Amino acid sequence: MTLKENVEAEIKKAMLAREKDKLRALRAIKSQILLAESEKGATTQLTPEKELNMLMKAAKQRKEAAEIYEQQGRQDLLEIELSELKTIEGFLPAQLSDEDLKEKVVAIIEKTGASTPKDMGKVMGIASKELSGNADGKRISTMVKSLLVG
Repeated sequence: MTLKENVEAEIKKAMLAREKDKLRALRAIKSQILLAESEKGATTQLTPEKELNMLMKAAKQRKEAAEIYEQQGRQDLLEIELSELKTIEGFLPAQLSDEDLKEKVVAIIEKTGASTPKDMGKVMGIASKELSGNADGKRISTMVKSLLVG
């Protein structure tokens, strides 16, 4: 089942259950899917990689908005963003724990032969591809920096 089909099925469930926040997030995902499908040069169906990238981008947007609302003391808007984030994360693969992330980054560092912070670009290129969807880019970057420095 494609992401679009999953989202449409979840929209129906959310409508029947009258879950407004979940419905809002699902409609936002569906909107992004439809926009991506109608882009110039796009195929009729999105690849799993494009779907994953789209979901990760949507989750990142919600996280950033939530941080801003928290700084501004807007609890009402913060709760909406966190609710939508939870819905979006339901479609993403499980995130790696810090221990698992460290283990995988260490393996990539050993594979590339990196030893100094100057080699960070080499490591990040491979790590971003291999860990895409399983860890946020910021977490990967932080882990790579800490392992190459220390």
